[in-house]
Amino acid sequence: MKKQTILNLIRYHAENNDAGFRAEAYEIAKEFDQAGDFQLASFIMAQLSNANTFVPQMSEPDSPFLKRIHQNNDPLFLPDPITSDILGIAHAVQHQIGVHRFLFQGDPGTGKTEAVKHLARILDREPYLVDFAFVIDSRLGQTQKNIATLFEEINRFPMPEKTLVLFDELDAIALDRTNPHDLREMGRATTAILKGLDDLNENIVLVATTNLFKHLDKALVRRFDFVIDFNRYEESDLLDIAEKMLDRFLDKIKLANRDVRLFRKIMKGLHPMPFPGDLQNLIRTAVAFSDPSDGTDYFRRLYAAVHKGAPGDEASLRNQGFTVREIGILKKQSKSAVGRALGNEG
Repeated sequence: MKKQTILNLIRYHAENNDAGFRAEAYEIAKEFDQAGDFQLASFIMAQLSNANTFVPQMSEPDSPFLKRIHQNNDPLFLPDPITSDILGIAHAVQHQIGVHRFLFQGDPGTGKTEAVKHLARILDREPYLVDFAFVIDSRLGQTQKNIATLFEEINRFPMPEKTLVLFDELDAIALDRTNPHDLREMGRATTAILKGLDDLNENIVLVATTNLFKHLDKALVRRFDFVIDFNRYEESDLLDIAEKMLDRFLDKIKLANRDVRLFRKIMKGLHPMPFPGDLQNLIRTAVAFSDPSDGTDYFRRLYAAVHKGAPGDEASLRNQGFTVREIGILKKQSKSAVGRALGNEG
């Protein structure tokens, strides 16, 4: 850990600069995570998530358009470039120079919404979700009026400096106004959002997410101070994330049987490697459904999920690059039995 990091922590604490303190602490957690100390990194993140040392929580807003997001303390797994961008946003907000509107774009399952919750924890802000199902109205002109009302309510938050607003799946309401296939009513809705963003209180942090970035109105994209691309995962990033997810789930059920090499060999059977949202579902299901009396059952369930079927014969598994010991785990056989099946090979 760098000396400057310690000095920054002390300075931020002395100045009661909670956002700065949290951003620096998350940098420390990231260092421990990269060094392989996942438990300490998760502990630091959990402690920061539970801390509300400067301002009490706000009351629930009386609005059909806004609802508070309930958070958990689960760690967020992102590749380094995206993590750096998230921390950069935290620093930008901390500087208080009017940079407060951000757009997260990327495919489903890349972690956009969870990253917003993570950012709220770093900034120690209450996150609120805009429910566009209540904003969109079939009556002519009503959607535009609802958007105007929505921004009025956002600007009336009693503690704007402690508020973060999430526009999840912005494309549900704001598409390209020049698109001939778009409804004119939704074009007016986009215009209303443009005005709302222009008049947004600078103390409020607003983050929008979208899976359809190329279809968003270009004028709308320009209203955001910074856009983060979440489609920046290498296969090595996804394998690292998958391993961390497995460790977390195995810790929860107190299972000690771990074999990183076998796990990675199984996961490399995925083509292409899915994004974290799907990875989490696959790994969690394999662990959750595994036989509690068999500490290696989750490997066989993972293999079946990845390869769309139970492990084949010993020779086919050998051709897939598995060792005799690993084949024994996947077939639930002894090494000697596998050796005999392979003609005493290996």
